[in-house]
Amino acid sequence: MTNKKMTRQEEHDFYADPENQMPQGPARRRNSKLTELVPVRFPPDTLAKIRDAADADDRSVSAWIRRAVDHELEHDTKTA
Repeated sequence: MTNKKMTRQEEHDFYADPENQMPQGPARRRNSKLTELVPVRFPPDTLAKIRDAADADDRSVSAWIRRAVDHELEHDTKTA
């Protein structure tokens, strides 16, 4: 395992090796069940910014978007 920040291609190459596919540590569970898939489309430039932000936070794009939506909903309830 490495601590170096990898590109998507480097990650793909790294995990293509079966020796790098062994779980590390205990399993982690989400706090709550997710309900349904909601397809959302973004313009290419927005999606690129989302991917960069998610990478910077070491999150998946989906997790980053869920957090952003939760933050916005929390913000809306405080200002209402």
